[in-house]
Amino acid sequence: MKTKIILLAGLLVGTLDILAAFIDFYIVIGNDPTGVLRYIASGVFGSAAFTGGSVMIVWGLFFHYVLAYSFTILFFWLHKKVTLVSTYPITTAVIYGVFMWIITVLVIVPMSETPPIPFNFWTAIKAVLILIFMISLPLTFIVKKKTYEIH
Repeated sequence: MKTKIILLAGLLVGTLDILAAFIDFYIVIGNDPTGVLRYIASGVFGSAAFTGGSVMIVWGLFFHYVLAYSFTILFFWLHKKVTLVSTYPITTAVIYGVFMWIITVLVIVPMSETPPIPFNFWTAIKAVLILIFMISLPLTFIVKKKTYEIH
C-alpha cells in the first residue's frame, strides 16, 4: 500500500511541477513545452538535446520524473525520521521547497551538462514557489492524510 501511495504521489507532484514549468516557459519565452524537456535532457546529453529529435523530449520527461520521484521518496523517508515533517506541514513544505531548489541549483545542475543560466533573484523565488506549491505542499497533505488513515 505504501509503495502505491508513493508511486501515485510521485506521479501527481511530478505532473504538477512539469505543468507549472510548461506554463511558466510559455508565458516567459512564448515557446511550446518541448524546450523545457530538451533543457532537462541536456543535463545528460548536452547541447545534442537541443538539436536531437523527439527522443530527447522523451528523455527529458523521463529525467524529470526520476527527479520528482527521488524527491518524493526522500520526503516519505524524512516523514518517518523527522518529527517536524508531520508536526508542521506548512513550515515543512516551505523548507522542503527551498531544499529541493538548493539541491537542484547547487548540486544537480552543476554536475550536469545543462547550459548555465545566469542567476536572477525573482526567477529563483518563482522556482522555489513552484516547488513549494507543486511538490512539497501536496506531499505534506498526502503524508498527513495517509498518517491519519493508518492510525
